[in-house]
Amino acid sequence: MRDLRPGFKLRERHWRGPAAEHRRVSPGLVATLVLASLTLMTLDHAGGSDSPLEPARRAVGEIFGPAETATSAAVRPFTAVPDWFRSKDSMQQDLLDLQAENSQLKSQVAKQDYDRNRLEEYDGLTAAAHQIGYSLVPARVVGLGAAQSFSQTVTIDAGTDAGIHPDLTVINNDGLVGRVLRVTRTTATVLLIVDSDSTVGGRVGRSMEVGFLHGRGVIGGDGRLDLELVDQTAVPAKNDTVVTWGSEAGGPYVSGVPVGRVTSVYSSLRESSQRAVVEPFVDFGALDLVGVVVPSGTTSDRAVIEADGSLG
Repeated sequence: MRDLRPGFKLRERHWRGPAAEHRRVSPGLVATLVLASLTLMTLDHAGGSDSPLEPARRAVGEIFGPAETATSAAVRPFTAVPDWFRSKDSMQQDLLDLQAENSQLKSQVAKQDYDRNRLEEYDGLTAAAHQIGYSLVPARVVGLGAAQSFSQTVTIDAGTDAGIHPDLTVINNDGLVGRVLRVTRTTATVLLIVDSDSTVGGRVGRSMEVGFLHGRGVIGGDGRLDLELVDQTAVPAKNDTVVTWGSEAGGPYVSGVPVGRVTSVYSSLRESSQRAVVEPFVDFGALDLVGVVVPSGTTSDRAVIEADGSLG
């Protein structure tokens, strides 16, 4: 409020507020605080674990420690979110890797028997080449003859490029399979010996009697061959082994290839002859790896199993 009395000079005082008053710090107070801090630091450093400030430090820790722990527990879920996402992604990738590895192991287990059988067949084919003394072109059965043709044939994955032509003998590790009927550049059709139109010259191993084997047109457990000996008075014995008799120039059948064993013998009154039923050694319902007999030195697009068992 202004003083309006005459002759009195108005003096105004500006009010600076509390903040301005607080900013006026006495130099003596600052010096006192600095000196106290240095004294506390010296006492604490010189005392070590026996410092006179240790009780005060413990008291402060007991007061503020629980609050720090609670704060840390409350904040931890938020600070852990990035790590959680990284861990989740890593775990998902590990799970995918384990699933892929598990699928691969299952596939290997599933194929174990298949691969073992193929290896045994190849080893058996190598042994067969050495046993019969002929070179072989290995091939896989890739198809069966059409049912409409009423013939028992299979298709193999080797043709003229592999050195194969018609009227060659086809075997596997068990015995005689059939003969090559026709070929293309990459495939061949094989007439099985169980076909009703198939005739194979056979010889009874024990008596050396010769005859002819005729197929019945049946594949599987009931597939059989009928053996009719040239000497009608000769009687083959049960369990006698029958091998190929052979043909001129080795075609269509080379000699000495196992065909099957005699299971029974019966007589034909009308023809006054002896006939024998032969069970083939080959399981025609499970054909896979076969070998086509070729002359030694045949040019082929694949490795040839030589007569001594080596690869040509």
